[in-house]
Amino acid sequence: MQPDDFAPGTVWLVGAGPGDPELLTMKAVRLIERADIVFYDALVGRGVLDLIPARAETVSVGKRSGRHSKDQSAIDALLVAAAHAGKCVVRLKGGDPTLFARATEEIEALKNAGFPVRICPGITAASAAAASAGMSLSLRGVARDVRFVTAHSRRGAALDIDWASLARGGSTLAFYMGREAAGEIRRGLTQAGMPGEMPVMIACEVSAPGERHLVTRLDLLDLATKSFAADAPTLILVGAAVMLAGGMPALPANASRACRQ
Repeated sequence: MQPDDFAPGTVWLVGAGPGDPELLTMKAVRLIERADIVFYDALVGRGVLDLIPARAETVSVGKRSGRHSKDQSAIDALLVAAAHAGKCVVRLKGGDPTLFARATEEIEALKNAGFPVRICPGITAASAAAASAGMSLSLRGVARDVRFVTAHSRRGAALDIDWASLARGGSTLAFYMGREAAGEIRRGLTQAGMPGEMPVMIACEVSAPGERHLVTRLDLLDLATKSFAADAPTLILVGAAVMLAGGMPALPANASRACRQ
């Protein structure tokens, strides 16, 4: 990193990863150590926050399960004000800043105000969950691609998702913020033709000391999530590749063909 990469008045959107501070990039650690002020989300791990120097100001702008400490426009305004004050600003975001993290709004607000903003990527929860479960998100001949899907919507609104596209098979589906939407995910996928025996992994508190996984079937997803996830941050992985995480038997050939049609 060049010395002028973090000049006063610069804002870095820094990926805090899924929670484990050892999964931070070296660049993320360096930026955190140089920050004058750090704005952080609710899902940023305690160990990551412990890396913030004592001299730096910290501001919680967390959003979790509909309980928002500040709305997005207020967060944008805080970032602009800190940059205007000539501070070196870190905006810590759980996972990767470019995945379901409202980065675009913050980038646009800062650029419109004339302040430089840059992004330091982070490890996303799907990658961390797969690693700790000993599985690959992709699998030759089974999972040709990985699709990241947000299961969060405005309260009371249905998920705006092309279920038919997701249910065709040949993909690993990663549903972020999936706990409350587990029933809708099951209905959407099964009604679009995905077989009920499709493997699913429910991952809670990914990379934290209390991380836990449950491998089950799509037709049991909402029941399993309700009993297993409680109120924990939850990621849901769906697809044939998930069978490697739980020692599940391979899908029947007719089921594999059905979900690809």
